[in-house]
Amino acid sequence: MELDNLYQEVILDHYKNPQNKKLATNYDAQVHHVNPSCGDEIDLNLTITDGVVANISWDGVGCSISQASVSILTDLLIGKPISEAYSIFDQFVSLMQSKGSIPGDESVLEDAIALAGVSKYPARIKCALLGWMAFKDASVQAQAKSELG
Repeated sequence: MELDNLYQEVILDHYKNPQNKKLATNYDAQVHHVNPSCGDEIDLNLTITDGVVANISWDGVGCSISQASVSILTDLLIGKPISEAYSIFDQFVSLMQSKGSIPGDESVLEDAIALAGVSKYPARIKCALLGWMAFKDASVQAQAKSELG
């Protein structure tokens, strides 16, 4: 099986069988993000406990790329220390902004590497980044909330 086909299968699997797609009722931060260029929407709830991403839950509507990407994000980041989650976030954003010039590190990005091809299509990059930007926004809010105590 060709690598591009395998990546398409990963994206379709996450789209058809999304991980953590049910908004939790307990959370530290809740955000709503919209991609105005195509109408994709994500609601994301985040819980950080003792510096670890304890839970990410979400609901949304949109294209297979946006929905699969946030599913992959939850699968990848839950259970990680927030500093490691930010490192993974940074690597994914760099991959998306690379216009296909960097392959990405599969050992870090795992299933998110399947979205590497999206970086060649500027109109689709926002789709892939929607859930990731929602995570970053929610994490900043959650950390600010915990600092206020």
